Amino acid sequence: MLQAIGLTSTSRHDAPPLVDDLTFEARPGTVTALLGEPGSGKTTALRLMLELEPGRGVTYFRGRPLHQIPHPGREVGVLLGDVPGNPARTVRNQLRMLCAAAGVPASRADTMLEVVGAAGLRDQRLGSLSLGMERRVALAAALIADPCTLLLDEPGAGLSPRERGWLHGLLRGHASLGGAVLFTTDDAKEAARSADRVVSIAAGRLVADQDAAEFARTRLRPRVAVRTPHAARLADVLGREARAAHRAVEIVEESGSRLSVYGSNCAEVGEAAFRHGVLVHRLADETGDAGAPTATPLPHARPAVGSPPVSGSAPEAAPDAAAASVEVPGPAAGEAAEGVVGGRPRHARSRRPASAVRRVGGPLRPLRYELLRVFGTATPVLTAALVVAVSVLTTLVLARAGHTPQNRLLAAWPELLPLPPAALGAGLLGALAFGEEYRYPALAADRGTVPRRMGLLTVKLGVAAALALLLGTLAVTADAASLALVFDSGPLRTPAEWLAPAASWAGLLIGCAWAGVLASGVFRSATAGLAAVLAVPVGVVPLVRRALEGSSAYPMTGLGPRLRGLTWVQWPPEADRLLLGALRVMAQPVGTALVLSLMVLLCAYGFTGLRSRVRW
Repeated sequence: MLQAIGLTSTSRHDAPPLVDDLTFEARPGTVTALLGEPGSGKTTALRLMLELEPGRGVTYFRGRPLHQIPHPGREVGVLLGDVPGNPARTVRNQLRMLCAAAGVPASRADTMLEVVGAAGLRDQRLGSLSLGMERRVALAAALIADPCTLLLDEPGAGLSPRERGWLHGLLRGHASLGGAVLFTTDDAKEAARSADRVVSIAAGRLVADQDAAEFARTRLRPRVAVRTPHAARLADVLGREARAAHRAVEIVEESGSRLSVYGSNCAEVGEAAFRHGVLVHRLADETGDAGAPTATPLPHARPAVGSPPVSGSAPEAAPDAAAASVEVPGPAAGEAAEGVVGGRPRHARSRRPASAVRRVGGPLRPLRYELLRVFGTATPVLTAALVVAVSVLTTLVLARAGHTPQNRLLAAWPELLPLPPAALGAGLLGALAFGEEYRYPALAADRGTVPRRMGLLTVKLGVAAALALLLGTLAVTADAASLALVFDSGPLRTPAEWLAPAASWAGLLIGCAWAGVLASGVFRSATAGLAAVLAVPVGVVPLVRRALEGSSAYPMTGLGPRLRGLTWVQWPPEADRLLLGALRVMAQPVGTALVLSLMVLLCAYGFTGLRSRVRW
């Protein structure tokens, strides 16, 4: 059961809210259509239900709001707009990444591609799909975790009439298993044909909540669809005869050679055309569109003399529209009033059977997701190649000029640059950890909940640290090899102490990567994450250097033995050297600035995570 109560969007610039006190429900075992003209607030209503839009009200999914559901992706399947994924990803990689996020086997991706008829698109890039194929892949993504509830925004957009029939058959099959389906549309005929219940809204407010049969009977107007090369002449003939007979007939001139005639029938229109010698190519009784409650007459509508004021939008005659009447599937209005859905008592479908999809849980689930996200595109490889190339060129230029310490030479870090190329690359990859999540919200239903889980954050920090160390190792190795190749190892000397420089290098790389991860999670942007990485040496380091100027009033000698005495486990003496090396790194301005920045970002991340859980 889906229950939306008092949904109201936040007003902007003194304008009325797009959704205003909207309350309705989508029952299990039924397909519910949210019908409204473009701009009536349908998409905003779905975003309010998913807690993606600021506003008031609450939506209960089987008795719980979304932010209280442990695994939202298993409860709600979402289709909002385009495929929510990086255009550079393949279809199979995108769905397998969603499988890992939902905790279902990776084989489920291929299964769902077969179900939606997109098996041939496995290796296609998301950015190369047509609109119809995008809809199929997005529907597969919504069904990937076998959710109980489906929220679909214009699922039939870009599909042919035959494909729409297949789509609504698939949705009805999901509902027949006890699931709740809610989809938006601006086509009244589609709503009447495909839904069991129709919720009509206008200007963000509820207009009617009706059974589909009652909706078709009370809100769809019959019309005669005419196609003739002499549309203007036939419209004039019909208007004159209606005025002479004092009948209320409305004639709407469509584009080209098409007319829609309201208040008449095929026999009357055909006889009038025959009497006046007007050639007619097509003549059919159809069920027209629902009239908007507050619509005004369109300029090209021609009401006859004595006809009532025109209300409703100008319908467009579709060649594939059903003639004479609309066949409405699902229960009758009387059954719905008596609490019967689909021929069964309502309580018989209130509890959905347990999902047959095997769940893959455990602590490795976020790790599988993050690895598929990182290596699903060529970004890490391209970043590593660019970093290595820039690092090698910088190292060769510094070696040729001379007077550069060996540590800075191997790191390709001249005095003029705030950070070496490897650290910038590590910060970029870290910033993409959450930046890509918010730019391509593959976890649309989980946005605001899953990105704030400590397990996912820990995995992102761990993967970012591993990538940073790998990137730094590649850069130093390439720099050393290029120096040996060009200068015959002239600038290189065997270091007397390598542990402290190695720890300093690793700390710099990991610190930059973590700063990018946390900043992109706080500001929800990869650009902001990379800016935070650059802000450490540019803005924070000078402040720390000024604070650390001068000598300490009290020496810190003997810190290692004192720390060893605080623990029960005795570590080897070599650990003292490693500890002191790490402390010396942290005592440097860059190390201190990184530590302080990471502490501030971690606190900000926790604060924004707690704040995002508060409901207005």
